[in-house]
Amino acid sequence: MTAEASQAGSRRDLAADGERPLNIALLTYKGNPFCGGQGVYVRHLSRELARLGHRVDVIGSQPYPVLDEGHDDRLSLTELPSLDLYRQPDPFRTPGREEYRDWIDALEVATMWTGGFPEPLTFSLRARRHLRARRGEFDVVHDNQTLGYGLLGDVGAPLVTTIHHPITVDRQLELDAADGWQRRYSVRRWYAFTRMQKRVARRLPSVLTVSGTSRQEIVDHLGVRDDRVHVVHIGADTDLFSPDPSVAVVPGRIVTTSSADVPLKGLVFLVEALAKVRTEHPHAHLVVVGKRPQEGPIAQALERYGLEGAVDFVKGISDAELVDLVRSAEVACVPSLYEGFSLPAAEAMATGTPLVATTGGAIPEVAGPDGETCLAVPPGDAGALAAALARLLGDPGLRARLGAAGRQRVLERFTWARAAQGTVARYREAMAAGGARPAHPAREDVDVVSDRESRATC
Repeated sequence: MTAEASQAGSRRDLAADGERPLNIALLTYKGNPFCGGQGVYVRHLSRELARLGHRVDVIGSQPYPVLDEGHDDRLSLTELPSLDLYRQPDPFRTPGREEYRDWIDALEVATMWTGGFPEPLTFSLRARRHLRARRGEFDVVHDNQTLGYGLLGDVGAPLVTTIHHPITVDRQLELDAADGWQRRYSVRRWYAFTRMQKRVARRLPSVLTVSGTSRQEIVDHLGVRDDRVHVVHIGADTDLFSPDPSVAVVPGRIVTTSSADVPLKGLVFLVEALAKVRTEHPHAHLVVVGKRPQEGPIAQALERYGLEGAVDFVKGISDAELVDLVRSAEVACVPSLYEGFSLPAAEAMATGTPLVATTGGAIPEVAGPDGETCLAVPPGDAGALAAALARLLGDPGLRARLGAAGRQRVLERFTWARAAQGTVARYREAMAAGGARPAHPAREDVDVVSDRESRATC
């Protein structure tokens, strides 16, 4: 059914806000909820939009999004295949000749061969082609941080874009941690797509972000006008992430979520802090939700401090297993140097598990005041992290108080239902603005500009 036909339908069939239900195209170039925050965002937001009465078609590339069941009439997945160059067990693979379909595929491979990351650009080009073929089906197109040149053209409906945080922050932290000119060159080449994202972001009519900190950084780092950036907090699935007294708490257990050697996540400082904590609490141990690194700073730190038996890595676990793991911990920890929001913080707090978190980026906006809903420490300070962890491990009363206050904070501020309601309000504003397209030259010119810049950048 087209958007026009939907609008002409029965006025009794209203969404939760009392208005006409919307047909939404939700784009995500990387949507697996088990390998990054973008997939978590798409999964939970799409479900809650459907619960509000809207029709959501998630359009994604590999790794494909995983959508919740029970909303088949309002929630669907459209697979928009890439060449899937980074899939396991053969990342950075060279495709066979028979796999190439068009020039976008050739561009994707050429960018990978030269050390760049092609997916935001190539997904945006495929998405533009797909959306134009389905013109009239959607009331609004919602892009989840692709920020590719393809989305500057006419995509058939008003465009709203979520930027979780500027990827330029990740780029700078990796450059700061890089050893030698070759590593720094590799980091710069990999993050070359951020130049495109900055250019695209400046032309977008409506940008959503997940925290006040991210909002300011989008303005400062990407040059987006501040009147175009709106904060819609995301949150935890508070039905799933909830307290359960029947789950036994393991003495000394600390749980964290981390992407191995990504400097942004600060895991190396938590490993160092654990070594310090174990001098007072020998039973203290760490469970990391993530892949065990075989080499690099984390592997070196584990060997240096003799922690091989005190740190476990788990991956590929189900939602239920993850929740029970967090519930079983005496302390949850977010040691990141920077976060645009921090879902792990919100989810841990929602279970009633007391939290130690840094003050990097938007984490304080989520975790709340030090000593009231968490213990807060400066980012990159292993000593302060160790002191906070030891304090919580040694004080059951403090753990109980912070855990209860943390859950209450999440219930009041950070739920996916609230996120969906705020997002719909921004959809309707974008539609009321007359279907404004991204600021650009005449439409006939922008496609040529976009394709030329695509090739030049990558």
